[in-house]
Amino acid sequence: MKKALFLALSLSVMGLAAQAQTAAVKPANAQTKVAGPQIQFEEMKYDFGSIKTGDVVEHTFKFKNVGTQPLVISNIGVSCGCTTPDWTKEPVMPGKSGTVTAKFNSAGKMGIQNKVLTIESNSAGGNAMVSLVGDVKDAAAAMNVAPLPPTYRPPLT
Repeated sequence: MKKALFLALSLSVMGLAAQAQTAAVKPANAQTKVAGPQIQFEEMKYDFGSIKTGDVVEHTFKFKNVGTQPLVISNIGVSCGCTTPDWTKEPVMPGKSGTVTAKFNSAGKMGIQNKVLTIESNSAGGNAMVSLVGDVKDAAAAMNVAPLPPTYRPPLT
């Protein structure tokens, strides 16, 4: 009798353990849907490399609404007036995609640049940020031309 009871109890415990184990395993590529809208960008940073001062760089960031309700971008804040944003204005339905375009004007800029755009939306995750990064070089340096020394005077002829 004790053996039969022990055997029945052991089988019950093993069955529950196996059931719990299979319920906890999810495929690696399974995506959990977030209640409400959720913005997800393909890339968070775009490196435009080296440009010369005065050049204008434009890049389009693509995003997807991985949530369960329409996503609406209400505003995009920029870290500098040299960066102009544009974005998908209509609501982005669940599973659909939209874009944020950033145009950076390097006039008057020199050196390493990191221009951040803050995307304000109704996303369950709050505000999102993307950035343009790169190096702005002097026009003469970008053409590998040495600038004239400040004390240079052309010879008299």
